[in-house]
Amino acid sequence: MNKQDFYIGKAFDAYTYFGAHPTADGVVFRTYAPQAQKIAVIGDFTDWHEEEMTQDGLSGIWSLLNGNAKVGQKYKYVVYGANGRVEHCDPYGFGMELRPDFASVIRDLSFEFSDEEWMKKRSRNFGDPMNIYEIHFGSWKHKTDAKDGWYEYDELADDLIEYCHRHHFTHVEFMPLNEYPFDGSWGYQSTGYFSPTSRYGTARQLQTLIDRLHKANIGAIIDFVPAHFATDSYGLKRFDGSELYEYPASDVGNSEWGTCNFIYSRYEVCSFLQSAANYWLTEYHFDGIRMDAVSRLIYWMGDENRGVNPRSIEFIKRMNAGLHTLHPTAMLIAEDSTAYPNVTKPVDQDGLGFDYKWDLGWMNDTLDYIMKTSEERKSLSERLTFSMYYYYNERYLLPLSHDEVVHGKRTIVDKIYGNYEEKFAQARVLYMYMMMHPGKKLNFMGNEIGMFREWDEEKEPDWFLLKYPMHDSFNKYMQELGRIYTSTPQLYEWDDDNQGFEWLTINENGNNVFGIKRSCGEGKPVAALFNFSDQKGHHHDKDKWVVTLNSDWEEFSGSTKRPPADINVPSTDGFDLAPFSALYLVME
Repeated sequence: MNKQDFYIGKAFDAYTYFGAHPTADGVVFRTYAPQAQKIAVIGDFTDWHEEEMTQDGLSGIWSLLNGNAKVGQKYKYVVYGANGRVEHCDPYGFGMELRPDFASVIRDLSFEFSDEEWMKKRSRNFGDPMNIYEIHFGSWKHKTDAKDGWYEYDELADDLIEYCHRHHFTHVEFMPLNEYPFDGSWGYQSTGYFSPTSRYGTARQLQTLIDRLHKANIGAIIDFVPAHFATDSYGLKRFDGSELYEYPASDVGNSEWGTCNFIYSRYEVCSFLQSAANYWLTEYHFDGIRMDAVSRLIYWMGDENRGVNPRSIEFIKRMNAGLHTLHPTAMLIAEDSTAYPNVTKPVDQDGLGFDYKWDLGWMNDTLDYIMKTSEERKSLSERLTFSMYYYYNERYLLPLSHDEVVHGKRTIVDKIYGNYEEKFAQARVLYMYMMMHPGKKLNFMGNEIGMFREWDEEKEPDWFLLKYPMHDSFNKYMQELGRIYTSTPQLYEWDDDNQGFEWLTINENGNNVFGIKRSCGEGKPVAALFNFSDQKGHHHDKDKWVVTLNSDWEEFSGSTKRPPADINVPSTDGFDLAPFSALYLVME
């Protein structure tokens, strides 16, 4: 690490200097605490007696070499500052104890990856399919013989790979895997930005999981929280006795979640966050970072009325530009609900430098539409069409994420208006519409089996539902949609080219029937018709199309018998659509 870069907010490798680093002579401990009066290390290797660190002049950098310390041992920093004596975990520590304990753990990050082929061909997927499976690692599957039910990182590799292949998921997005004290925060309130949570094992086990995913041609994305951090006294809060990482007490000091907001006018904080993002990409080979709560960085407290935060905009641009220089094929994804412009334009074109932005407008409008009755939908066609008015302003990802299936919002299928059978029929239409709409795709675990119970981080999805025909057939339908999407270039190659999209029909005479045609540079176009009405629908088209998937086929718990393949002839009289059904069409 170049110390000057650290002080001016340009370091991306601060973790290679700070933290606990094994050497031939022992372990070197370094931390940054400019306002501390004294700092000591305590740990297994000192019998938990204080061993004082030395500050390098007035640099704020404290260090200690301990010849007895070894990999796997626990340690803490004892910081003496304006708030007295406080024991802290290491801000740059590579491992931590399981909550409620908080000692850091000395880790050796060296790992021999065997994913060279994947890393060589990896890209940001602009012209490729991305069907992302978002999971909370600790609740995707539970052990019956473990206290908390948790599997370790590498233990789930086989199951996760097989499941992704069966459903044609191209990437797994992990909700935060950094260390955090409160299970109910899901990892979004962190105390260890460089520590994979010990709930599921060690750094090496996580490296093994990512390596296994890559060898199975599955990408890995990690959620990262650059906006705020946990307030626990042993974490970053008042680390050196002063507000080092956070704002001084003010109306911008605490987030809506009660956490501390990072202060981006301190360049050492920027170096800390940039280095953390780089750490996950470098040491674990993650293929992308999804930045959480970007709106809270763009605007003061996420409130457009309070204006743009210029220092955080500067930080975002510097971080994204630097990460793209270091990792040209890694993806940077913004969870941003604002209309702030140029989020996915390169920094050298005055953009924020992200590769993708979550299309939360599409998500909100679409879910609002399916919650309405068939009669109400007749006058709400703009809920489904408005997204295409702004779509080409950014590069978008369509999310149906964990945020939409918690806190009383109900699950995706349960939001839909209608009885049990009608909900599933419309869910099949909804997901075909999602796959036909331009943009990368993301679904949270449980969406694919038609969950009715909201997600709970202490429980795995209701896999037993697959014993019931409605849920099992819905899951098979989702697998078929995934197969079609990932194997059909017309559905992804021209996502960012308006020549690749066309409306075939939009709610003619209030019939709630919509049609989309997709195309790319090669091959004939494909299309889909969606009937969001409880009445039969019809569409006549000048082109000749062949139906290759009908959401109302009996095998998907619909009422239409699937025709034999040898009589699957083009329609010249148009298409009749059953109530709440969708047709996927291939041009003759």
